[in-house]
Amino acid sequence: MSGYLRVQLELGERELVAIVGAGGKSTVLFELGRELAADGRTVILTTTTKMAQDQVTEPACWSVDPGDVDRALNPGEPLFVAVGTVPGKVTGPLAEEVDRLFDETAADYVLVEADGARSMSVKAPADHEPVIPNRSTLVVVVVGIDAIGRPLRDVAHRPERIEAITGQPADAIVTVADVAAILLHPEGGLKQVPDGARVAIAITKVAPETEQAATDLEIRLVAHPRVDSVLVLQETDIA
Repeated sequence: MSGYLRVQLELGERELVAIVGAGGKSTVLFELGRELAADGRTVILTTTTKMAQDQVTEPACWSVDPGDVDRALNPGEPLFVAVGTVPGKVTGPLAEEVDRLFDETAADYVLVEADGARSMSVKAPADHEPVIPNRSTLVVVVVGIDAIGRPLRDVAHRPERIEAITGQPADAIVTVADVAAILLHPEGGLKQVPDGARVAIAITKVAPETEQAATDLEIRLVAHPRVDSVLVLQETDIA
């Protein structure tokens, strides 16, 4: 679906997009990067945490020097910027280094995965999370709708943090109200969002059997003054 995410996120001509939360951050990162590159734009992809090595299939630049990155940029092909590896994972630059890439390179778009979730569908961040660059113009908070109706402990990263926000124990069944509370809490989905950044919430993994839950969640989210847009992403919308 060419351009789907770009249009839904209402991206401007130049953006630094930080992607946080759980339930498909990497998928959103790479899909959006490929969409933008397909339009002939120059795109940097990176992470301020760690990412599985097998997820990184784009050409890579192993330097955060803006000059090196500029020389490696090619319109129509996303460039992944990394700084090192640990077993099975690549590590990315510091948040301030991502800010510098946005300020000092010719990239039209810098897209950064700024959070980790260990493949879970919902999370509340720890004290050191998320790692959002200060210059971010848009923060996309991701959540998997498949968390609804399942025990918290089975779908959550850092369930103890979620318990502190919702008051629900780890064996509680996750409800739409719970997910909305997590996403809209200043220590949940809205944690560390720069004051000047727009906020989009992406509800992922939507299937026919979860469409009603996704609609109910969307209604709760769009009413919040800090939320600029909500995306309801069917399983067929992104790869």
